[in-house]
Amino acid sequence: MSERPTIVPVVVSASALTKVYPRGREIVRALDGVSFEIQRGEFLAVLGPSGAGKTTLLNLMGGMDTPSSGVLRICGQEVAGLSDRDLTRLRRERIGFVFQHFGLLPTLTVGENVALPALFAGRRVRQRVDDLLAKVGLTHRRHHRPHELSGGEMQRAAIARALINEPQMLLADEPTGNLDSATGDTVINLFHELHREGLTVIVVTHNATLSAAAQRRIAIRDGRLASTPGAATTNRPATALGEPLGASYV
Repeated sequence: MSERPTIVPVVVSASALTKVYPRGREIVRALDGVSFEIQRGEFLAVLGPSGAGKTTLLNLMGGMDTPSSGVLRICGQEVAGLSDRDLTRLRRERIGFVFQHFGLLPTLTVGENVALPALFAGRRVRQRVDDLLAKVGLTHRRHHRPHELSGGEMQRAAIARALINEPQMLLADEPTGNLDSATGDTVINLFHELHREGLTVIVVTHNATLSAAAQRRIAIRDGRLASTPGAATTNRPATALGEPLGASYV
């Protein structure tokens, strides 16, 4: 078993971050010179209209993609200097992912889905699986398969799976996008609890309730950080922000 990675005060640092994609003869600038830092223990919401570059940014922060230019450090490691093996290890040991469409394997039980990332890491985690299922209220669903769960239960199982390797940050892409409002509130409360426990939580969302729950919010438009009332960088609680975000950002 490998040693637990060192905890760093700045979990993400980006400087002049750019990501471009070819589209036929055209070059699409999904991100265009973005610079920011995310401190350990923050609850950050990334906002913006569809196509603004939010998911691209999340994929870069999660080590699932690499920038075209600029400097990106994740948990103290510069992404450009990592081999594929080291990047995989970074994702596995330091980052938890929660996706809008859950990403649970249909042939595995809930317990097996939750344990899977740890098994890839060569860890025995039966007790941790038990603890996480209790934390997300799914102990009674341990031996069920995904098709037997509600949407909210699948998302809670996905959150438990994301936490299995004790990551330093949790990334979530539209985690309430496929849920009704009541079920979405349950997931938001779970993120609140994880943040209170000290986990860094970063969510991409169009959900106004989830964005308001975050400690800090940044907005992206056309691949650049946008300065808008209520979305500017602040370390104050969301309830202390001034004007609300415009409709185009939530």
